[in-house]
Amino acid sequence: MSNVLGVGIDLVSISEIHDLDERLNGNFVRQTFTDRELKDADSSLDYYQFLAGRFAVKEAVYKAICGNYPEINFDFRNVETIRISNGAPRFNGNDNILKILPQIGASDIKISISNQGDLVTAIAELIK
Repeated sequence: MSNVLGVGIDLVSISEIHDLDERLNGNFVRQTFTDRELKDADSSLDYYQFLAGRFAVKEAVYKAICGNYPEINFDFRNVETIRISNGAPRFNGNDNILKILPQIGASDIKISISNQGDLVTAIAELIK
């Protein structure tokens, strides 16, 4: 019996995230990411690469949840990615998304982020 209830993957262009944010005068970043994600991005080596990875996680989590449970009301701002002590990314949902997980029989969401050149990819697994 599998412990995975859903899987999502996403691929994001770093330059497209940068261009989108510039066209929207910074509003894309302000309206999409949590304060903690923005603080972490400020201290990263590449601001937009960092945010592209976090955006890919948000999309992957959306796909893992809503691909299997389309009735769920989903908001990207409910998904936060934090850095654990070794620098690896970790899903950190706010109260709104943490209420959703038990409703669909999930206990956690495991994530991974990888980048190459202008592309960032993320995968999310919805864990029973």
